[in-house]
Amino acid sequence: MMRIQRRVCSSFIVICLLAAGKCSDASTTESNVVPAANLPICGQNQRNTSDKTCIVDGDTLWLNGVNIRLKDFDTPESRTNICGSFFEIDLARAATDRLQELLNGNAWTIETFGIDGTGKRQLATILIDGGDIGDILITEKLARRWPDGDEFWCR
Repeated sequence: MMRIQRRVCSSFIVICLLAAGKCSDASTTESNVVPAANLPICGQNQRNTSDKTCIVDGDTLWLNGVNIRLKDFDTPESRTNICGSFFEIDLARAATDRLQELLNGNAWTIETFGIDGTGKRQLATILIDGGDIGDILITEKLARRWPDGDEFWCR
């Protein structure tokens, strides 16, 4: 099923991919996706290529060269360690691992919403059986609601 108001291109995972790798001129795109056989976690120094497909952290991934920021929730950062605690790093790793488990173990739907505030990442929501993947991570205490949720890993 797809709801599209403007141009759409397809790839290994059907998602809005324009020549620049952005979807700024499209409203929303919704696509059914089968689980990846083995969607990996991105390597620390992995280059950004036109086919890069991996999980960055609990709320960010790359799909065929497009940087995807999952919207409406936030997970701790293991690479920047914003709060400076081992709890933050451990929780960030757990959120990343759980996102990988959910994406590799289930069929899911992705809906895109244009570019985020950085101008570099495609905003999207991923649904599993109609439920937002962010809600799953929030319920499991691996994420917070964005932007107003409590950054509990900084306490």
